[in-house]
Amino acid sequence: SNNLLSKILYVSRIPCHPILEGGNSAHVLLPFLSASQHKVHLLTRRPEAWSKTVTCQLQSPSKKRVMTDYGNVQHPAADVLQTVKGEIHKKSSDPADVIPEADVIVLCMPVHQYRDALTRLAPHINRSKKDVYVGTVYGQAGFNWMVHEMERTFHLTNVVAFAVGLIPWICRTVKYGEVGANYGTKAVNVAAVTPPEKFDELDRVFFQDIAVRWHKKGHFHQACSFLSLTLSVDNQIIHPCRCYGLWKRYGGMWKTEEDIPFFYKDFDDISAECIQKMDDDYSKVRDAVRKAFPDREFKYMLDYLSLERVSHGKSENDNIKDSFRNSAQLALIKTPTVELEGGGYGLNTNCRFFTDDIPYGVLIARWIGQELGVETPFIDEIIEWAGSIRGEKFLKDGKVDLEYCLSGNHTTGIPPTYGIHSVMDILD
Repeated sequence: SNNLLSKILYVSRIPCHPILEGGNSAHVLLPFLSASQHKVHLLTRRPEAWSKTVTCQLQSPSKKRVMTDYGNVQHPAADVLQTVKGEIHKKSSDPADVIPEADVIVLCMPVHQYRDALTRLAPHINRSKKDVYVGTVYGQAGFNWMVHEMERTFHLTNVVAFAVGLIPWICRTVKYGEVGANYGTKAVNVAAVTPPEKFDELDRVFFQDIAVRWHKKGHFHQACSFLSLTLSVDNQIIHPCRCYGLWKRYGGMWKTEEDIPFFYKDFDDISAECIQKMDDDYSKVRDAVRKAFPDREFKYMLDYLSLERVSHGKSENDNIKDSFRNSAQLALIKTPTVELEGGGYGLNTNCRFFTDDIPYGVLIARWIGQELGVETPFIDEIIEWAGSIRGEKFLKDGKVDLEYCLSGNHTTGIPPTYGIHSVMDILD
């Protein structure tokens, strides 16, 4: 994957330099921020692949019943409602060129790459600045734990950590380094910040310019804890369960490309039942967390359908299967597969649905549940199934295998990885 970093100066002339790390969301953030009078610098391994001008198309599904291919994703043809263009002020492949000036650093990459990125960025963070905000637009896996690890390792004292619960918009890359598509923002966006009193300033200089300014909705609300995001964000529940459902129904293999079901449009009862079982286990962990920390509100630590209703302001779906099958934006995303040597296609077990959502998602909930005395039988089933096809053994004798989980470099994201061995120490 191509990693991306960028730097932005806020229009008020108060220095504010968000740094972005690769992905679809960068094709939205760059134009939105630049067009909001921020100055944008970009650090990427392939600066030559990025146009000086990056365009974001605000789209709405077209009434024409015609399909359009965007990479591996097929979508209904869309009407472009608005075009937002942003200028990249400087492109570079050297973090030393841009990080020292940065006041806000935003990672947009697979979750399992966050810690390596922080290690790479940390030596260049400017210690003379009052505050340097370091965050991500997707808040899975206890991002605050990662940032605090970086602070300790590099003796940083001026870092403010933040994470957005769910990516604020549904977006796609139309042409890498040049054009992105944005299908609208969520009605409610949620973010956690530590120290929490820094939220209002970050909202003023960053959050408002990536949602409300362009969509006239999507105000950011403050979560009381990063744990609310860690135990609520939906990818870690949706992706493994859907993959497991496909494995149970089809064996994870198909003869022809036409046989491969769409990931969301063809969502079936087996996959929906898996999500319900997983979410039930998560809810038991969430309930135990509330009992362990009665002074915290955890307003945004929600089950799957409740999170859907809050994020979108309303929901016509009262069951999990319909929430996917009825989604115009998600409907035709294809299942991640690879061609098999003997012919046919198999589920891609090396995609982020496995590398992110198990060790930096489900396993974290498993450890917290274990430490709070909660049994999570379906979470265990998912972890053991994924491990069996990837050669990973995260569980041993009914418990998280700490020796295995802590043996490799950034193998998992459970709290002991960061030196947090008591569940009562997981909150800031």
